[in-house]
Amino acid sequence: MWGTTYRVKIPESDMPAEAYWSSFFDPEQALRDLGCVPGVDPVVEFGCGYGTFTIEAAKLTMGKVFALDIDPEMIDYTSRKANRAGLGEIALCTRDFVERDTNLEDGSCGYAMLFNILHLEQPVELLKEAYRVLRPGGIVAIMHWNYDPATPRGPSMDIRPRPEQCLAWAQEAGFQGVRLVELTTCPFHYGILGNRPA
Repeated sequence: MWGTTYRVKIPESDMPAEAYWSSFFDPEQALRDLGCVPGVDPVVEFGCGYGTFTIEAAKLTMGKVFALDIDPEMIDYTSRKANRAGLGEIALCTRDFVERDTNLEDGSCGYAMLFNILHLEQPVELLKEAYRVLRPGGIVAIMHWNYDPATPRGPSMDIRPRPEQCLAWAQEAGFQGVRLVELTTCPFHYGILGNRPA
């Protein structure tokens, strides 16, 4: 059943205060830049944190969003935000999707968000899980901190992936049309899109 709890922490994944975290993003515009539009749902988010992108994805697609995070406090926080916004189509789960997958069915989603998370130890395996749960033609959207020590946050440079690494990992996982996308309102991040072959 979707919703089983497992916990193993991803390296350097602690969240700062929400106001500080939110100052780095314009989530609505970032999602538009990354092709999150009506009709791509259901959406799966690998690591929802404060729900910064969860809430906007639900608003933009008007469809189901599966949001996972390893930290139950982040799940509770996002749940409260979703309730305040009147968004009943968000399904939340405390889960270590790195060790235990997402527990979603094959081909059950149309859009997968992997934001600020591919610095973990097995990024290709995580991208393969995104590939598995996406239907043919589904979209994988990647966002990560620029490979630049001057960014105000982000994992240490020894584990922070370069854009070309993320592009290669997505291709290795089976995605096609993998390409960099300009994020017009996220100056500290780069974006990548790809598709599961139709």
